[in-house]
Amino acid sequence: MNGKMKAVVKHHRGYGAQIQTVEIPQINEDEVLIKVKATSICGTDVHIYKWDEWSESRVNPPYVFGHEFSGEVVEKGSKVKNVDYGDSVSAETHIVCGKCSQCLTGKAHICKYTKIIGVDTRGCFAEYVALPAANLWKNPKEMLYDVAAIQEPMGNAVHTVLSGDVIGKTVAIIGCGPIGLMAVGVAKAAGAAQVIALDINNYRLNLAKQMGATSVINSKNEEPLQAVKQLTNGDGVDVVCEMSGHPIAMNQGFRMVTNGGRVSILSLPVRPVELDVTNDIVFKGITVKGITGRKMFETWQQVSALLHSGQVNVKPIITHHFSLEEFEKGFELMIEGNCGKVVLYP
Repeated sequence: MNGKMKAVVKHHRGYGAQIQTVEIPQINEDEVLIKVKATSICGTDVHIYKWDEWSESRVNPPYVFGHEFSGEVVEKGSKVKNVDYGDSVSAETHIVCGKCSQCLTGKAHICKYTKIIGVDTRGCFAEYVALPAANLWKNPKEMLYDVAAIQEPMGNAVHTVLSGDVIGKTVAIIGCGPIGLMAVGVAKAAGAAQVIALDINNYRLNLAKQMGATSVINSKNEEPLQAVKQLTNGDGVDVVCEMSGHPIAMNQGFRMVTNGGRVSILSLPVRPVELDVTNDIVFKGITVKGITGRKMFETWQQVSALLHSGQVNVKPIITHHFSLEEFEKGFELMIEGNCGKVVLYP
């Protein structure tokens, strides 16, 4: 397909982005062109929009960014067999090599040569996006496009929560951004006895209640370690899912986990974090897990099943809908924290 399209472009090495008219991408024999129906704003996109230290060292403007979406297949290469014209699809955003030792041993989500859509390659804040067919996930026809668009970040939440056992356990979710909110719902659906949500934003803590949190703690208004101690009879929590990336909150997570517990870290602190390894990790005998992306494609199967069964309802999290041209409104809401998931429509 030839022609022009609207896209949100990270146009310079500084704050913000622009709507521009760009070329519709051309596809190779193993790629698919997708008409984007819905695309959602991720925390990574906010890093790029604000132009922080991480994005300054990672991305190279000008380029179209964005990586969470759903859409319809409108063109496919000659070697593509797994999807057809008109299929509703979303995408695994890690483009992997398929040849390194990680890829060959079932750990493609930590491929040494990973490229991330909308970070290292052209993204989906546009009317069309071209992607390798191997990265596509076929959606049920009845799945709404806004829900389909947020399966990728939900996969982060599923991977984080289910990187260990949670049945009958007390789980703390630190940081109630959109993925943290999804993690609340996943932990509850997976059989956690208690789900404690911690944040400093009352708007998002209220959303955490809607997602099934049994307790919420505003760490700005009460001492979180004391509050967790009271909720757990002095034992601490069995599982911590760290979603905030804040050094103080991360330290509190390691301090509140019980001996022999688990800390799974999805967040991306922009600077090194100092931890008391001796007392909070070694002597407590805890398990620490770094979480990257989603298991390909085990996590996608879990996400799809949780949504299809109704065990997790993500509709409360999708709080704002804007046209693609109104992207600035969405980013400002994300920066302020006065939203759940923001979905844009090209």
